[in-house]
Amino acid sequence: MRKTYEMLVAGLTLATLTSAVSAQVVGKMEDQIRWRQSAYHTMAWSMSRIKANVDGTFNKEQVIEAANLIQAIANSKMGALYQPGSDKGKGWKETRLKSEFFGSSDLGQIAQTFGGAANEMAKVAATGDAAAVKAQFGKLGEACKGCHEKFRKEE
Repeated sequence: MRKTYEMLVAGLTLATLTSAVSAQVVGKMEDQIRWRQSAYHTMAWSMSRIKANVDGTFNKEQVIEAANLIQAIANSKMGALYQPGSDKGKGWKETRLKSEFFGSSDLGQIAQTFGGAANEMAKVAATGDAAAVKAQFGKLGEACKGCHEKFRKEE
């Protein structure tokens, strides 16, 4: 059962980030970049909320809220916001997407890892086990880093 769930999560995550090919394009390119940037800023805020809880006084409800938000964004079909050419231009600020993103053979695995880590973070957060949350938070951070290192330009 667990393996089936993991395969389902992996498939959904891969579809999320690779859906740009078949997704209906909505909005101007700068809108797509802005929406994408907003989603990542929201995830960063949520990551900081979890970090504050694992490093300080643990509040299960705050961790659950933050983890669920990250999971929702991770499964939101954001791949549609990665249209060819969206590695150039400006949303709220200049995009930091590297052109190597397009056509990368690693993208599917990176997306699968991130989606799985986000889904697991929400599941672990629901248990209220601070030690388990801290361990999964580290795994989620590594999954984020996997994409940042390959596809995000430094500021």
